[in-house]
Amino acid sequence: MDHEGNRRMRKHKRRASDEADGSQLKLAAAEGRAYQKSLSYMVNEVADSGGRMQVDDYIVTYAQERAEGMYHLGPGGKLKWMEPAKNSNCHLEVSVSDASDKRFIPYLTITATLFPREGKKIGPFKIPFVWHPGLYHYGRNIHVPGDGVYRLVIEIDPAKFMRHDKENGRLYARKVVAEFPRVKIKAGRED
Repeated sequence: MDHEGNRRMRKHKRRASDEADGSQLKLAAAEGRAYQKSLSYMVNEVADSGGRMQVDDYIVTYAQERAEGMYHLGPGGKLKWMEPAKNSNCHLEVSVSDASDKRFIPYLTITATLFPREGKKIGPFKIPFVWHPGLYHYGRNIHVPGDGVYRLVIEIDPAKFMRHDKENGRLYARKVVAEFPRVKIKAGRED
């Protein structure tokens, strides 16, 4: 894994409140540790490249693989296999976790842009949520000019979901940007 940005990670801590007692916070942290193990497996064992960094309340992680097909829900609730678009040759995955308890954060609006060393930027493009049996994440197929080193900029809009806890819920309220200056991309398509 590309450990870019790890030097910026610092501890955030939740406090017991009228909405979450100490036991609930410990259970949330255990869930976060389990999620991070799955995330590390994806980035280190499955993906062609990856990296993570902390930005404000978030741990932002990316992984890059070859373009891949996915199932889509069709009429009558039937799953239909969809190959990647003909020009897609890169699958970009993004995970956003809470910096304190390390749990995955759903319902975010994420935009990414890739900048090759030479040529035009790719994007910005939205990164939608992808359900995966092993790891919740955001991801999509895109087209890149080829293998190489790119700069990746991931923007996360303020989260619009409701919060249960006034004390601990003052999170995710600003737009943040995570920038990975040296992302190694291996273009291609899964067989």
